[in-house]
Amino acid sequence: MTIIDQTYQPPKGGLGATRLAGAGLLIVLAGFAIIGPAVISSDPAAQDFGASLAPIGGDYLLGADHYGRSLLARLAHGARLSFGMAFLTMLAAAIPGVLFGLVAAWRGGWAERGLEFVATIVLALPGLMLVLLLLAFSPGNYGPLFLGLALTLWVEFYRVTKASTKTILSQPHVEAARMLGFGSRYILLHYVMPVITPMLSTLAAFAMATAIIAVSTLSAISVGLQPPTPELGSMIVELLPYFAEAPVHVLLPAALIFLLVLGLQLFAQGERA
Repeated sequence: MTIIDQTYQPPKGGLGATRLAGAGLLIVLAGFAIIGPAVISSDPAAQDFGASLAPIGGDYLLGADHYGRSLLARLAHGARLSFGMAFLTMLAAAIPGVLFGLVAAWRGGWAERGLEFVATIVLALPGLMLVLLLLAFSPGNYGPLFLGLALTLWVEFYRVTKASTKTILSQPHVEAARMLGFGSRYILLHYVMPVITPMLSTLAAFAMATAIIAVSTLSAISVGLQPPTPELGSMIVELLPYFAEAPVHVLLPAALIFLLVLGLQLFAQGERA
């Protein structure tokens, strides 16, 4: 009974310098995204043509765009939008993906074959094409964009969960636990989840980074969220014609996208102890 009662421990991922740097960067950016819009009193949509392309400093801490809108306010709301959509998209992809992966690994047979068939159909369509097909029904809205990204990303969670769970369930100590009458809930909590959770957390960070890039890219090509919504990708495109006059204004939303993705990528690296 001693072997059965011990929880299987996966190799531990250390909180090394890379992951700590990513976590610190994400905390700062999350604070800016969550608290920033409440602290900054400026309306991101308020226009003041007298302050068009105002430089950094003065009445506008980070300057103003071509409509005289505060870039600080728009960046704060844009960061909140990117963080929020990326997090919700990741959850919408992870929850069904993990559940389906567990079902396929546990049940096998027709359940696994059916889920594999659905996953193959989704993978047959390029991710961007699937999002564009849904956006065609309601361009510029959150719903189709969110749903399209979630439908694209859930397959990764499903396949990683299924493959890892199958490997764990074939281990001798897990088979012994099942033969001795330990229930599915016990095996899931004590043997499966401790192993797959680190992998899923890494996959979640990559999924959020993918969602941020996808939302910004789609908005930049005018098929995602539309102005005047303060979305980082559309902000870059709006300001691009004024790059010669105010290059820093164009670089600010691009730098924020870079930092968001960098923080998620660093946090996802996870160094081995």
